[in-house]
Amino acid sequence: MHINLIAKREVKVGFRNPWSYSFMALFSLFSLGLLVIQSQSYMQGYTYTTGTMLNLILYLLPLMTMLLSSFSLTAEKEEGSWQLLSTYAMTTSSFLLGKYLGQAVVLVSIVSFGYGLSGLVGALLGKSFSATTLLFLFVFSLCIILLFLGIALLIGALSRNRWQALTMGVSVWFFYIMAWPTLLISLLSFVPYVWIKPILQIVTLLNPAEFVRVFSVARLGGGSIFGPEYYKWMYWVDSPLGDMCFVALCLAWIGVTMFIATKAWERR
Repeated sequence: MHINLIAKREVKVGFRNPWSYSFMALFSLFSLGLLVIQSQSYMQGYTYTTGTMLNLILYLLPLMTMLLSSFSLTAEKEEGSWQLLSTYAMTTSSFLLGKYLGQAVVLVSIVSFGYGLSGLVGALLGKSFSATTLLFLFVFSLCIILLFLGIALLIGALSRNRWQALTMGVSVWFFYIMAWPTLLISLLSFVPYVWIKPILQIVTLLNPAEFVRVFSVARLGGGSIFGPEYYKWMYWVDSPLGDMCFVALCLAWIGVTMFIATKAWERR
């Protein structure tokens, strides 16, 4: 009951937030750029064009998710809303889960509008995404949103105000998206060769953007670009249990981040 009320409240507040419409305009422009890229590709499956599209999504969506959602949570502290809500018989987990669901609705609406606009414009120009490509990009974006939304709420729970949330959000985004390959190569250069493969596979699970990208590229038939270090990954991704393992991994990531966020919020 409380979860439903908090989620509805979050949806209303989210759509009244001018930042939501700013990100919607930005993502719509971004999706139209993807349409231009896709219109120049005449191949199916994983290509250079598809890889560019996935990387562009990884640059924008995690940052958008973490800033919008962490600001929503820190606003509860700064405006005193949480002090009022905490007087009701409501658990912290119900509050944060309601925030998660409400923010998920807002962010998915933004992404849906952007892809819908690009599909409409493409249909009018005769250069639309194929239904398979559009569905793949939407599911890929959905996974990124849901995973980084848990991280965003953790950032909001740890931050005292919006400035701290902004600093932490940009830092986490830079670490996971921009600095990750450089740091990983630097780390692996100091370990024995026989340890490289197991360490590489383990640390990949610690980066939600990376394991979603690896799974998506493998599903498109481009798993060979990752080399022999990910051979076992390609095996289980293509197996009948591949989708179930991926979903279980995503749920585990969301569950862990939400659990830590709940404990951090209670300590605050």
